[in-house]
This record gives sequence, C-alpha cells and structure tokens, in this order.
Amino acid sequence: MVRAIDVLAIGDTTIDAFIKLKEATKTCDVHGEHCQLCVKYADKIPYESVEVLPGVGNAANAAVACARIGLKSALRAYVGDDQYASDCIEWFNKNSVDTSLIVREKGSKTNYHYVLWYDVDRTILIKHEEYHYAMPELPLEPKWIYLSSMSDNSLPYHQEIGRYLLAHPNVKVAFQPGTFQMKLGVDTLKDIYSRTEIFFCNKEEAQRILKIEERDEKKLLAGIRSLGPKIAVVTDGRNGLSAMDGTSIFHIPMYPDPKPPFERTGAGDATASTTVAFLALDMPLPEALMRGLINSMSVVQEVGAQKGLLPREKIEEWYAKRPVDFQAAAL
Repeated sequence: MVRAIDVLAIGDTTIDAFIKLKEATKTCDVHGEHCQLCVKYADKIPYESVEVLPGVGNAANAAVACARIGLKSALRAYVGDDQYASDCIEWFNKNSVDTSLIVREKGSKTNYHYVLWYDVDRTILIKHEEYHYAMPELPLEPKWIYLSSMSDNSLPYHQEIGRYLLAHPNVKVAFQPGTFQMKLGVDTLKDIYSRTEIFFCNKEEAQRILKIEERDEKKLLAGIRSLGPKIAVVTDGRNGLSAMDGTSIFHIPMYPDPKPPFERTGAGDATASTTVAFLALDMPLPEALMRGLINSMSVVQEVGAQKGLLPREKIEEWYAKRPVDFQAAAL
C-alpha cells in the first residue's frame, strides 16, 4: 500500500556558496536592528574560505528537517538540466526526501546563491531562475503542504496551489512566505492565506506584510491572524518567538546555545519546519514550537541550514534537559 506523504514542501531549491569574509563591518540602528554589511567599495576583499552546499532553500530545508525527524517528506521543486541539479537530487536522496516530484527542466539552470558570511550571520545574494511551474498530480492527499519561497514568475503557480487547497480542505497548510510571496500581497494570495493552518515570519516581515511599523508582538500576531491563518508565529531573533492561536497567545525564549553560534543560516527554517513536523505527529502547539527552537539552536552550530538538523531522538534529549525557564509563557 502506498503511504501518503506527511509533509509536501513546495518551493525553490538552490546551491548555496558560503563565502566567509575577513574584512567587513556591520552597522545597525539604535535598536540593534536593520543592520547593514559594509565592505570597501572598488577594492579587493579577502575572504577566508568558501563552502558549497547543495539542495538548500526554505522548502528544501523543511523537507530535510521533516525527513530527519522520521516523517515521509517530499519536495516539489524545479531544477535545471545541469550538474547542480544532480547534486541537489543526490543530496535529497541521501536525506530520505522523496524526489519523485522534483522537475528537471531542460534548458534551464539550477538556482545558485552566494552567501556572504560575516561574524555569525549572513547576507545572501539570490537569483531565482524562472521555471514553468505547475501543480503536480497527487494520487493521495498529503497531510501537510509546506509552502515557501519561489521565483517572481510564479503567480499562476500560486493560483493553482490555491485552487488545489480549496478543493482539498483536509490538507493542512504551513506558509512561510518568501520575498516574492510577500510582494504579491495578501489579496493576491487570499486563497492560500485563508487555508493556512500555521504561518511563520519574523518581526520585520510581519511589519512588511501588514504595512505597519508596529513593534508590539500581540498586535503583529493579531494582524497576521486577521489575514486568515489559524495560528500565527512571529520570530524575533535572539528574543525567541511569540505565537497566537484561537485561544491563547504566548512567548517562548530561545533555547540556550551550548556554545556561541557559528553561523545563523536556516535558524528560522529549522524552527518552522520542526514545529510543523511535530504538529503532524499530533503534538500540542507549545510543545512543537519548543522542539522547533531546539532544532534552531542546533542548526546555528554548523555552516548552512541543514548540517545541524537533528533526528527526533536527539531533539527529545535536548528537551529532556531543558532549563526551567524554557517554556511557553502567556503574553
């Protein structure tokens, strides 16, 4: 008997080339936010190292995270007909992600991004290739669809996805919008917003989506929920996250780092995808979110978004020895 997919991740995948910078500066505003990376203009900038990681991206990271936790996960993504595509597919196969829905598009290139890594954070130079996106034929409904970033020619694809979701009300949706999806706006993606079970974004993204400068978490969460999602989750970097469902609103701090973070790429993806994985395992929301923050803590100890992703038993080990203040507290 064919087993239904637990989590179908939909979104672009890419190759990330991590370039570790040696000489740069970081400037931030008075709140320590809206930081800018600065390097000397019209100069030769030395770098320390480069590391190339295949098969990454928001949806790809989610697919790998769910597979490591033990779920049947699949990825619907488009790649080119180049060696980078083969590298990505090989990586997913090694990580037990179902690759049967990945499309190799003849004559196209695979996405390739450059990650400028300075101190413990990164600035990513992105270019989404334009593919001929289409919703796949799915003989069985997935339990969850995890939707994230795609190219800016994907509006018809989003409309197809929206129609599928409206026709399949039993499929739960996790939405972690990328840059273009935020640019499209809520009205354009109303079918997706209205069907979203859980929505993830960071504080600055919430302000952008809602077109406000509000900093209060309660108001941001309420604003996101007013757009349609049943559960809103807003992350705030080292301040942890806040969440609101139909009955409660609460805050959870970061899980303490066992040592200083090495590199922060994928921290938000780890939180979101791990939370969805444990929701798919019927865990209550606060418990699932705490495990998401544990996986985020682990990810920032490694380079890239996937090396530090933990299997379920390791997440539970960290949870068992959690500090007493690592808990959901009402806002």
